[in-house]
Amino acid sequence: MRLLTTVAALRCYLTKRCSENKLIAVTEDLRLDEITGWYQTAVGLVPTMGNLHQGHLSLIQRARQENSTVIVSIFVNPLQFAPNEDYQRYPRTLEQDQKLCEQAGVDAIFAPTPEEMAVPQKSIQESKVTQVIPPSAMMTGLCGRSRLGHFQGVATIVTKLFNLVQPDRAYFGQKDGQQLAIIKRLVADLNLPVEIVACPTVREASGLAFSSRNQYLTATAKEQAAALYRGLQRAEAAFIAGDRNSNQLIAVVQQEVVIVSTILVEYIELVDPATLMSLEKVEEEGMLAIAARLGSTRLIDNIILRDRQPIIAIDGPAGAGKSTVARQVAANLGLVYLDTGAMYRAVTWLVLQKGIAIDDECAIAELTNLCKIELTPTQDLQSSVRVWINGTDVTQVIRTIEVTSQVSAIAAQSAVRQALVKQQQSWGKKGGLVAEGRDIGTHVFPDAEVKIFLTASVSERARRRQEDFHKQGQSAINLEQLERDIAERDWKDSTRKVSPLQKAADAIEVQTDGLDVSEVTAQIVNYYQQRLSQS
Repeated sequence: MRLLTTVAALRCYLTKRCSENKLIAVTEDLRLDEITGWYQTAVGLVPTMGNLHQGHLSLIQRARQENSTVIVSIFVNPLQFAPNEDYQRYPRTLEQDQKLCEQAGVDAIFAPTPEEMAVPQKSIQESKVTQVIPPSAMMTGLCGRSRLGHFQGVATIVTKLFNLVQPDRAYFGQKDGQQLAIIKRLVADLNLPVEIVACPTVREASGLAFSSRNQYLTATAKEQAAALYRGLQRAEAAFIAGDRNSNQLIAVVQQEVVIVSTILVEYIELVDPATLMSLEKVEEEGMLAIAARLGSTRLIDNIILRDRQPIIAIDGPAGAGKSTVARQVAANLGLVYLDTGAMYRAVTWLVLQKGIAIDDECAIAELTNLCKIELTPTQDLQSSVRVWINGTDVTQVIRTIEVTSQVSAIAAQSAVRQALVKQQQSWGKKGGLVAEGRDIGTHVFPDAEVKIFLTASVSERARRRQEDFHKQGQSAINLEQLERDIAERDWKDSTRKVSPLQKAADAIEVQTDGLDVSEVTAQIVNYYQQRLSQS
């Protein structure tokens, strides 16, 4: 692991790292497809102010799973501290942070001084540095009321870090919900080519969210601070029981927090988690946020409340029977089967219809972002949705050999995936879906209520595939060759830059060796019903 303290060293390191990884991609003694080669240069950034704790480590762990190179920035940003805040006494523990990063598999730490980042050790109001100013409506509510200039300071430095590191992905915790929303908006508004990955809040045993400022608290104060999360949990229980009104939910939190006399509440508010606008009632989704002080220590926390039918996300390797199981689960539970594969097939059909070359990624990106796909349920388990693209019913034609032979090349293009994932997530806002793929639970619907990782041994999947070929009247294929092909496909799928195959941390693994489709379906349906009964 390298410790880099200057911009020049960081740029040199990233250039060298990129060259080395491209060389590995070219010389690796495996039949790599193009997208796997791209994966070799994927860079993940975890921006921090140091004094690392379990919350930071969870971000690093996620970044390590999804990227070839992981950079952790450690920079106590003077621009986000007001003159009366704790910039000078903010804990700086670089030596300990280095040890934790090394243990977590970080490739490099970027730990510049304020001078190296070209920012004076002054508040944003006093600074003459070029500033990035998010929408005022997003900055002035919640923490922005008491921390004037804070989010300008955050946005300015985060933008500089994105420009310096040029990561494929950057990782932020849900605990800082206002910061997360502002950074997502920043990336969208400035068309920055980085994916913002939101990671769940990590908590101490008491429920207190991990924070660098927790170390200011005594053991007694930590116990008292846990009342913040207990209040949010009580509000979540009230929400599940049917309360949707802002005043009622806020009152539930207050009833719990007021028990601890040492807690001075700064705000409790219900807002839209994307726009940060105040909500009177949760229609689809709301963020219930709290800020409070214990003595001189300021703490924040939040919880996301969703009023939607549950989503079942089924991931797993090729040949595990995901689509067949997903269709049957949807039929059993009366949910909509989101046929993501059909979406990629529809785009492939349209590309072929328009006569666009498969490797013309620019033309395909434009076509995909302009097309309109619709899926309508049917009662047919073999084709449980009808598929429309730009008003044309393509349910049957997308299953032709011509489309099938080209769909993998189209699906591997990042612009296609981004456009279709955006549509899928839009449909997911109302829930009531069963979706399957290799990144449904980790990327498309990371907040799915039920996550399943459906798998089977390589030998079992090879046997099933051989049976399928036999039923289709195709010539016999050697079982050993099928096993090699499947093992290689697993490796490629799990190491590709775009939507790598991974088991979500909160997914239940279902091993399907020796089970038929109805038995696997029954397991998932039972698990779903158990989860609902616990809600």
